[in-house]
Amino acid sequence: MNLTIQNARLICPASGLDAVQNVHISNGKMVGFNDETFQANRVIDGTGCVLAPGLIDLSVRLREPGHEYKGSLEHELLAAVAGGVTTVVCPPDTDPVLDEPGLVEMIKRRAASVALAQVLPLGALTVGLQGESLTEMAELTEAGCVAFSQGSVPLEATPVLIRALAYARSFGYPVWLRANDAKLSKGGVAASGAYATRMGLAGVPVAAESIALLTLFELLRSSPTPVHIQCVSSARGVELIRAAKAEGLPITCDVSAYHLHLCDTDIGFFNAHMRFEPPLRSSRDRDALRAALADGTIDAVCSDHTPVDADDKLLPFAEAAPGASGVELLLGLALQWAQQDKVPLATALARLSSGPALALRRGAPRLAVGAEADLVLFKPDAWQRVGVLKSQGQNTPFAGMELPGAVVATVVGGRVVFEG
Repeated sequence: MNLTIQNARLICPASGLDAVQNVHISNGKMVGFNDETFQANRVIDGTGCVLAPGLIDLSVRLREPGHEYKGSLEHELLAAVAGGVTTVVCPPDTDPVLDEPGLVEMIKRRAASVALAQVLPLGALTVGLQGESLTEMAELTEAGCVAFSQGSVPLEATPVLIRALAYARSFGYPVWLRANDAKLSKGGVAASGAYATRMGLAGVPVAAESIALLTLFELLRSSPTPVHIQCVSSARGVELIRAAKAEGLPITCDVSAYHLHLCDTDIGFFNAHMRFEPPLRSSRDRDALRAALADGTIDAVCSDHTPVDADDKLLPFAEAAPGASGVELLLGLALQWAQQDKVPLATALARLSSGPALALRRGAPRLAVGAEADLVLFKPDAWQRVGVLKSQGQNTPFAGMELPGAVVATVVGGRVVFEG
């Protein structure tokens, strides 16, 4: 099908393009701009809208296999495209763990049959995420894994991490890690500090993140493996990452949208919707994360989408399952951050497209002739109230809030897969 999106404001962070143009799409690619001879089967009016490269979300739990009662691949991918996300990266902490090629191939087949957003699986770094034996990375890569990770499970044994980095470096496999010292964070459910103490909640100190980062950076000095650091949560973590990048270590990093907008006091009277891993930290940490995202120290913002069964959020705070559904809110939360901190719209979109592409060691998506037609069309000044989500998990700390950026259409591979 030939598709034209007309009169939209095109913003391409990778090329610097910012202009009102018509875009013509055929056979899954952009084939021209403002071409009056192009014969379209369908025309979408983008007047008053922004057209940008489709968003890339670096952490989306699809809950398949093993946790289908919390979310299904159909529901979560529909939630993704409803939020303008055209590519999702799924962590390996499923049940069973993504440590065998057959499981990875199954997810790829299921995603292809659903035909919504593109799915990029992360393979398990160690068998069963047990932190003991390395997985067969070559076979998992052949099956479709784009990198290797422990998900949210800390890797306790430093010798295993050393072997993993050395092996990954030898074959050019990226490693994705969450900076978390398992012994310091064990049993913690909130950020260490006055608020957690007053609430009687077991704390996770900032040192759990900073010590893990310092260990990782020391190892990278002798084995410079490409590493992506997921869900940075503290001002100290930002300082260490900024220094490591200045030193030239091969790292990228992201932050979750929750940590951009929330802090420990938002837990309020034990609100389980504010239970996250890593935990929400102080307002000072939150402000440092926002500033680091603006100046590029943090490369990307992700949703860390984690659908949770409703019953698991009705438990006492310390027993409630961590996480929230957020992939369809990612654009709105990023735009709200940009508006509040007076960050240019192009910069905000860069943290949702070219920044994540850098973490994936891929070329930045562009609005250009010959480029894949993975696009999002949205109204930047239209506000929407967060109500019933398209995700199977309805758990979100932002329920009832007004967020900017109403998605009008999402295009994946030249097909319109969502219309708002």
